[in-house]
Amino acid sequence: MTNPLIRLGQLGQSPWYDHITRDLVSEGELARLIAEDGLRGMTSNPTIFEKAVSGSQLYDEDLRRLADEGKHHAEIFDAFAIEDIRAACDLFAPLHEHAANGDGTVSIEVAPTLANNTKGTLEEAQRLWKLVGRPNVLVKIPGTAAGLPAIEQATAAGVSVNITLLFSVARYAEVIEAFLRGLEARVARGESVDGINSVASFFVSRVDTKIDPLLDRIGDPHGIRGRIAIANAAKAYALFEETMASERWRALAAQGARLQRPLWASTSTKDPKYPDTYYVEALIAPYTVNTLPPETFDAYRDHGKPEVRIREAMERADRDIAALERSGIDLAQMTRELEEEGVKKFTASYDQLLAGIEAKAEALVGKG
Repeated sequence: MTNPLIRLGQLGQSPWYDHITRDLVSEGELARLIAEDGLRGMTSNPTIFEKAVSGSQLYDEDLRRLADEGKHHAEIFDAFAIEDIRAACDLFAPLHEHAANGDGTVSIEVAPTLANNTKGTLEEAQRLWKLVGRPNVLVKIPGTAAGLPAIEQATAAGVSVNITLLFSVARYAEVIEAFLRGLEARVARGESVDGINSVASFFVSRVDTKIDPLLDRIGDPHGIRGRIAIANAAKAYALFEETMASERWRALAAQGARLQRPLWASTSTKDPKYPDTYYVEALIAPYTVNTLPPETFDAYRDHGKPEVRIREAMERADRDIAALERSGIDLAQMTRELEEEGVKKFTASYDQLLAGIEAKAEALVGKG
């Protein structure tokens, strides 16, 4: 029987790993996941790094050395992240060299404290791109209003970008526009667009986590509990297909441009009332990525039932969203709040990460 994760790849959806730790790379587990489970990429964020650094001793030796050298806690984290991302990129390099769709990439995130700072975001994206120095790194830029011009300018500069924290289809449309404009700027200057990778990370389960309690409060009169996140993502996929079929995109593809694929993020199940593979199964679609945390990755390997189901979700998406409006819940307002909450959550994790590094450095240097 084919491994369900490998079957996802055969159906056109690339399984990526939403997790990174130093030992995952150094002890051979990442190589095994690539070889045996068809893993095709990796993402990281401040929350993931915060857990890796504070929850283990893997980084203690380097932390002590860097602290002894007088490095600031932000510089120490920078060194950790860049080293880990480079090592993962190197393991994925053979896959990336042979994948025409941008697989084999590893994502590193611009500091979330810059989410509302266009200039700072662009400068940091270019800095990380150069420092990592690997063709298969993606720099994560939040899809905030301030992030949009940074996305366009980074793409125009030849930086491969993972646009993160997308919750609304309207904002996703603006992200697509920024990506296309960035590519078109390169073409207009006679520069190559070949080899520029991009994904647009559309967050899924958090939408239901936000909306389901509101539906519960009013008795869910239209029976749409647990369906709005999938409907919202299905609408995003429809927009992706529309873009892919456009003359504008075909002109760029003729110049060697690669698709900016939708990436389903936040696909772990937060509500125990839903199966643990609920959001993965519903959103299997060609030309997409699903970045899975370890527990969801393992669950899908164990009992996933891969089959393209996006059409089913697309067929009922408008009805479900209309029913939500009739229930008195404004989806646009919900997604605006989710974006704001997402920025705050990642910023809090980043601040906690730096504080943890600072405290650990003081303790380790004291012991030395």
